[in-house]
Amino acid sequence: MKRLLLIAVFLLPLVLQAQKYACVNTEYILAKVPDYSRAQSQLDKQAAAWQKELETKFQEIDKLYKTFQQEAYLLPENLKHKREEELKAKENEVRELQIKYFGPGGDLDKKRAELMKPIQDRVYSAIERIAREKSYAFILDKSGSPTLLYVSDKYDVSDQVLEMMGINPSSATEGEKDVSNPEMKRSSRR
Repeated sequence: MKRLLLIAVFLLPLVLQAQKYACVNTEYILAKVPDYSRAQSQLDKQAAAWQKELETKFQEIDKLYKTFQQEAYLLPENLKHKREEELKAKENEVRELQIKYFGPGGDLDKKRAELMKPIQDRVYSAIERIAREKSYAFILDKSGSPTLLYVSDKYDVSDQVLEMMGINPSSATEGEKDVSNPEMKRSSRR
């Protein structure tokens, strides 16, 4: 038993060294996919429209509330109570609409999944094909992983993923590749 354990201890580093690995930067890849920018733009427009609709409804409720405050001292108690209930009901209705649009699992999340999932599936399919073709044991995503402290550029296959998807990565500068770096993000937005 000791011999088997000793052999395993000595062979484990050799087995681990034999595995091939690579990394990708999914933020960089998605930034280069034209469909992703269009989908993101469409999501932003839809979110802005819903936000404007909600703001308009909240402004209407605010006007009704101010009018109520001005008239409240003139109203009989039963009518005052009725108007308060109507205002609360309208406010609750708008809050429910807000949750429907922007809450967890809301319309915005559904729209995001509808628009982004096909693009993400294409990216992951290309990554998977590269992994199979080049016999990589694993591919890491360096775009936001807090556990990945260093990756040599020679293991970054992001450009290969773009090529596999039919997108020419040569229009990017080397600095654009590392969009997970905040300094690079700032300079690439200028």
